[in-house]
Amino acid sequence: MNSPLTTDEIETIRARCEQATAGPWRSFIEKRDKISGPDFIQTGGEDIYLTGATIADHDFIAHARQDIPRLIAEIERLRAVDP
Repeated sequence: MNSPLTTDEIETIRARCEQATAGPWRSFIEKRDKISGPDFIQTGGEDIYLTGATIADHDFIAHARQDIPRLIAEIERLRAVDP
């Protein structure tokens, strides 16, 4: 089992998230989404094009932009309830 995240580790994760391009991010896959052109992740800024990524990789990366802030908030909520 991994040790619990420290407050410093959570702050480092939060900083990486805050420094990333604004969200929401969304994955567009040509075969799945019936779009024309390459697969990409749409962001609040420049689109991200990945090579060698699976559909699951695209979805994971795109959702991480929204998921990580929510997970941090939940960790903080739970810690406030049960310090």
